[in-house]
Amino acid sequence: MQEVLLSLKNISKNFGEGDVLSGVSLDVHKGEFVTLLGSSGCGKTTTLRIISGLETPDSGEVILNGQDMTDLPPEKRPVNTVFQSYALFPHMNVEKNVAYGLKVRGMDKKAAADRVAQMLELVQMSEYAKRMPSQLSGGQRQRIAIARALAPQPQLLLLDEPLGALDLQLRRQMQIELKRLQKKLGITFVYITHDQEEAINMSDRIAVMRGGKFEQLGTPEEIYDRPKTRYVAQFIGRSTILTGRVVLADGSLAVVENENGSFTVDADYAKMTVGEMCDICVRTERMRVSRTPVEGFSLPATVREARYAGGSVMVYVNLADGTEVAAECGFRMADAPKAGDTVYMHWNPAQAAVIGGASYGA
Repeated sequence: MQEVLLSLKNISKNFGEGDVLSGVSLDVHKGEFVTLLGSSGCGKTTTLRIISGLETPDSGEVILNGQDMTDLPPEKRPVNTVFQSYALFPHMNVEKNVAYGLKVRGMDKKAAADRVAQMLELVQMSEYAKRMPSQLSGGQRQRIAIARALAPQPQLLLLDEPLGALDLQLRRQMQIELKRLQKKLGITFVYITHDQEEAINMSDRIAVMRGGKFEQLGTPEEIYDRPKTRYVAQFIGRSTILTGRVVLADGSLAVVENENGSFTVDADYAKMTVGEMCDICVRTERMRVSRTPVEGFSLPATVREARYAGGSVMVYVNLADGTEVAAECGFRMADAPKAGDTVYMHWNPAQAAVIGGASYGA
């Protein structure tokens, strides 16, 4: 078992208009990359500010490496933060920006210079040491902000949507570089974002936040493949959610029925029983379209349109009750069904998440 570096214990915060955080608890292990994922106003930034010491919780504890940091000011915590705005000093060149935190901590000039050179090499910015921030691109400024935050060797690095201001291609490149740096240095990262793809690509674990609480905490695979709530299923990725009643539960498979027809689902992990209602989440890339009925499924649909999506075809259909369903299909556009065609929707039961059942009530 990995050693716990950061422990949040029943953290609550209210700014006078209701709870921003309500009893949040989280353990982050040494060397782990944990992402707080959620929409605006869910509490993720407040959580980060409490960890850094910029906010004090109304109740609860912040324990870092076994020490209670709840009431300590930011400068007394072995924590650094990287912001979306970079927050570089415009009057200092790259080298001096990276050295600033070392100077404040009283490191001697020779050791600081060596550390700065090491950090610039790490983020592949050595040749830009004498440049001013205004002479750098957005991606380069972000590298310098990261190098400055890493230079004092913090036990914990907090990252507040650090890639949000970058264009899509550069953001994806920086995701790879950040993850590489984190693994190479072994520093613990707590990262916040509203970008699902970013969270899934970079994290060891993801905490999905909603209304000041953790809706689900797990690995990217668990969050994506086995969402525990309808909110998580809808917030992460693209999917269709179908609600129905279990009419047959036979070993590892169950048959669920609603006004659109019936379909087979994996009942193993949800311990489904006849008569209960449940939600089924099918990811768009796992939804299948057939021109003829498929065994275990009776879900006829009418094609609304098909669109080429570069390497795949998106087929949009309506079920009998009007529910809109999207399927990402591997066939060619020339082979796609046409608007008005009747098709049948199906999926591999093992790839559909069941939201409900006894295991989720535990």
